[in-house]
Amino acid sequence: MPKGSCLCGQITYTVNGPLRPVIACHCRQCRKSSGHHVAATSAARGDVEVMGDVTWYTSSPTARRGFCGTCGSQLFWDGAGQNLSISAGSFDGDTGLRLAGHIFCADKGDYYEISDDLPCADAEDPKLTTQVP
Repeated sequence: MPKGSCLCGQITYTVNGPLRPVIACHCRQCRKSSGHHVAATSAARGDVEVMGDVTWYTSSPTARRGFCGTCGSQLFWDGAGQNLSISAGSFDGDTGLRLAGHIFCADKGDYYEISDDLPCADAEDPKLTTQVP
């Protein structure tokens, strides 16, 4: 069972089901909230058990972002659909997951290039973001 936490350890979580491959999101909101692009996996909401008090920020009319109010670690992205996105870097230990693609590439920062051969979508791409093994 994959487990994760924030930097200070006040919020922990366990995932009791399959995880989607990691997708990098280059949208403006992800870049602003993280300082770079966000790399996230996702799991069915009912498969994610969270312990601790997540602070939620409504970042758009359709989504909110969950983080630790003490250390600031960005942990979750919660939008429409059945899954909860989980920041890939917040897992404790190896996950066996791999980066599978990029979304919102048209919004990426000008200071870096996407240099891998993975699929790149200019905006949202449900084919990438809803895949589960």
